[in-house]
Amino acid sequence: MPSAVTQGSQFDARQFDAKITELLSGDGEEFFTSYDEVYDSFDDMGLKENLVRGIYAYGFEKPSAIQQRGIVPFCKGLDVIQQAQSGTGKTATFCSGVLNQLDYELLECQALVLAPTRELAQQIEKVMRALGDYLGVKAHACVGGTSVREDQLVLSNGVHVVVGTPGRVFDMLRRQSLRPDYIKMFVLDEADEMLSRGFKDQIYDIFQLLPTKIQVGIFSATMPPEALDITRKFMKNPVRILVKRDELTLEGIKQFYVNVGEEKDKLETLCDLYESLAITQSVIFVNTRRKVDWLTEQMSERDHTVSATHGDMDQNTRDIIMREFRSGSSRVLISTDLLARGIDVQQVSLVMNYDLPTQPENYLHRIGRSGRFGRKGVAINFVTRDDEKMLCDIQKYYNVVIEELPATVADLL
Repeated sequence: MPSAVTQGSQFDARQFDAKITELLSGDGEEFFTSYDEVYDSFDDMGLKENLVRGIYAYGFEKPSAIQQRGIVPFCKGLDVIQQAQSGTGKTATFCSGVLNQLDYELLECQALVLAPTRELAQQIEKVMRALGDYLGVKAHACVGGTSVREDQLVLSNGVHVVVGTPGRVFDMLRRQSLRPDYIKMFVLDEADEMLSRGFKDQIYDIFQLLPTKIQVGIFSATMPPEALDITRKFMKNPVRILVKRDELTLEGIKQFYVNVGEEKDKLETLCDLYESLAITQSVIFVNTRRKVDWLTEQMSERDHTVSATHGDMDQNTRDIIMREFRSGSSRVLISTDLLARGIDVQQVSLVMNYDLPTQPENYLHRIGRSGRFGRKGVAINFVTRDDEKMLCDIQKYYNVVIEELPATVADLL
């Protein structure tokens, strides 16, 4: 195999520009085929049972648009180009695709994921570990600013997946601490970000050191010419999955947060607000089915009337509960994200996020229904110290300012 360093240094800018011109002139159009199969449930995707357990335990109920289209082709071993905005569930899409294809008996690195920043690489590794919890996955984040010796030690003990930034990963490959022989999946996350940060030559150098038979996944919000060039050079018959940003808006919905401090303080805060909730029709969102049951029980013990719905209930029961809620005979509904899409209760004027959603995209799906048909709505978010980053992400993603809840909540409704 030629040295990666010499390969990288032979990069010819004129050839590259010519390639881009050809791609943009339309000759490259046939390069992608689009993939349009949609799976409405994680259970229908043919995933390993313990992966599905991990997905549900993490708090996902229903796949987001990119997950509905993107997990299965990756699991089939196809090269994929997946284009969707940040916060739409891309990370869980490729983590699921990777986790479903690993051979857990073989303690060798079989998948390499590159990300543009240390923080993102560490976040991806956390999601990979959480979703792969029941599979026994061993994942490691290789990023700059940490001990090289520690990286070498972890890698020598064996891992299934390495997530890292290009500089440190290339260093580990060059030192032969990361052996590429068994790597069969290669993922570039936030490819547009990575290329705009000038990692192109380093990514090319890493590619040269990997086996020739390798599945490539590119995840990106936009496809600049540099990303197209990478797809041309290193991918075989890729399928392209494009998910556009949602058309729903947050107009007319007043959004507030309540600083609850710790998770254990949420329940008392909710009970304090219950009288205001019951004036109107309200939906309370939590992140897991188990928590729906727990919160319903806690509220009932305190003589607060609530109804509940989630994916473990049979359809018939769910239909009855929704009918009661629509008719107004039940006024406070506790639910998971399963309901966040497609519920259309015209009277809902208050949505409460007891748990913040696990991805910013779902925030819109939860609260976007409270202000339907031009009517006003209110959203209240419970925020613990651990949730502060997610609250910032949501504000950035939607370009909104979420203010602290005033004492006179009843006047808002």
